[in-house]
Amino acid sequence: MNVIIYTDGGASPNPGLGGWAAILISPSHGNFTKEFYGAEANTTNNRMELTAAIKALEALKFPCDVELHTDSQYLQKAFESGWLKKWQRNNWRTSSGNSVLNQDLWIKLLDLAKIHKISWHWVKGHDVDKYNNRCDELVQKARSEY
Repeated sequence: MNVIIYTDGGASPNPGLGGWAAILISPSHGNFTKEFYGAEANTTNNRMELTAAIKALEALKFPCDVELHTDSQYLQKAFESGWLKKWQRNNWRTSSGNSVLNQDLWIKLLDLAKIHKISWHWVKGHDVDKYNNRCDELVQKARSEY
């Protein structure tokens, strides 16, 4: 089954109160759409971006072909530019020798990527993509309802 996912996350201030959001679209079911979101205290933009992807992938009931769209280059490039493979080879150290931030969330994402066939797509945030803009609205809603 093919699924299109849009995700977003943010914190303000950074670090501070954060929110994440995801939209799942099922083309094979008439573009059925499901939106969900949440918030956390004392977090960062990057943690919320990763959390959004985790929550979206965890919502899938069985293995899927996923097109995941994010405005986070941190998330997209970690998979598409091989950063995660390098970090793992270096025992979760960056090229400068520092510990990789958010390792707990990266490990969850790697486990989920073993279940699903995921293609990672970067979209420009706060631009013309209606689903990315909707995710941003949901992030703000999550933060305001916290």
